Amino acid sequence: MEEAAREGISLLAKLDTEEGERPNLSSSGAVFIMLKSALGAGLLNFPWAFSRAGGLHTAIIVEMVSLVFLISGLVILGYCSSISRCSTYQGVVKAICGPTIGRLCEICFIFNVFMISIAFLVVVEDQLSKLCDSMSDNATSLGAVDSERSWYMDRRLGISAVCLFIILPLSVPEELGFQKYISILGTCAATYLTIMVVVKFYLMDLDSIPELHNPSTLPFLSHSVSSWTGLFTVVPTICFGFQCHEASVAIYSSMKNQALSHWILISCLSMLACLLIYSVTGMYGYWTFGTGVAADILMSYPDNEVLVIMGRLLFGISIVTIYPIILHLGRSVIQELCVTSRTRHVARAGGYGRRPRVLLTTGWVLLSLGAALFVPDISEIIGLIGGVSAFFIFIFPGLCLLRVVQREGAVPRVRWALILWAMVTILCGVFIFGQSSAAAVMELIERLG
Repeated sequence: MEEAAREGISLLAKLDTEEGERPNLSSSGAVFIMLKSALGAGLLNFPWAFSRAGGLHTAIIVEMVSLVFLISGLVILGYCSSISRCSTYQGVVKAICGPTIGRLCEICFIFNVFMISIAFLVVVEDQLSKLCDSMSDNATSLGAVDSERSWYMDRRLGISAVCLFIILPLSVPEELGFQKYISILGTCAATYLTIMVVVKFYLMDLDSIPELHNPSTLPFLSHSVSSWTGLFTVVPTICFGFQCHEASVAIYSSMKNQALSHWILISCLSMLACLLIYSVTGMYGYWTFGTGVAADILMSYPDNEVLVIMGRLLFGISIVTIYPIILHLGRSVIQELCVTSRTRHVARAGGYGRRPRVLLTTGWVLLSLGAALFVPDISEIIGLIGGVSAFFIFIFPGLCLLRVVQREGAVPRVRWALILWAMVTILCGVFIFGQSSAAAVMELIERLG
């Protein structure tokens, strides 16, 4: 694992490899980076998604069906990267589908990473709130303060301070520096969360959460879908949680063995490993809290338990270190959109200038912070991210497959089968985008109103 981390973790800080660089990423390194790209804040939402989907059986069936499309998208992107010789997701889409679709891909990419930034800050805000509650409870029990929380423990003040004094300084530099090396904390946090949820289930103290185990208060476990829309509640969470397609092109381009059969194996192993981790967390979190589980599983646990406090600290620190990488990716695409083709070579050679970079970074952080302060919980923002993720998982790979089939010769029966699959993929992506985005916006408006 350490060797795989050394080989691959630098790829998390960039979407493409340097020109002329020889691909040297091993299979284990590729699997590691795929897992690192997929595992993250979405893990917190899976128990809630299992609850909304109507229970374990329905949620796992939706996961298995989605897995087919997830792996299909990765395989298509790998093949398109090999024939287009492009090492970024946007470059592949632009080379295969044309500049118009390529520009749409860049816009979707910027919006997607910005929404992910908001989701990250919502998670950090939630963990800060719970940590402040824990500190306030401990201080109250010691007689240091009264039961009312002090002004300096306000969660909004805390997340604002984190953004201005930690995240912003880490995000301004053009080179990510040490952030990319400590981003492995995200994988550690995801692994710890899964283990903690399982352990807490077996060590569960029913007296600590009596309202969740009182049959007169709420039904503990649901065994059916309340409505057909509830069935698709888990889909945005799956799209957000399994989303590694944007990084998959860079990973494929950096592999030593770029045979399509080998890439299919890497894709299957990565997605199956993600499926195991997400399913275990979703099942045990759902078994622990039932239909009363919070959108962020950590928010359902008591404030003063050591295992939970460690999980909150680890997740909060990992997200703070990963946020600059997400911002860096979005900022680089915005800069590419802003420069003209005449000055693009100069910009790449000499940089974009410190002042525009500082202004763009500051604006990004402040806008995401402002949005995060008004988001009730992570479920609404994940609904929006899941809808946009449908472009990268379903729609763009489907469009690429259609164009490739038109260009490449194939047996008629195979050709029509591929065209049919591309159409099914695109239609599924359009439906998921429309349904998820509309449901998330309506629920957000309802809560804020």
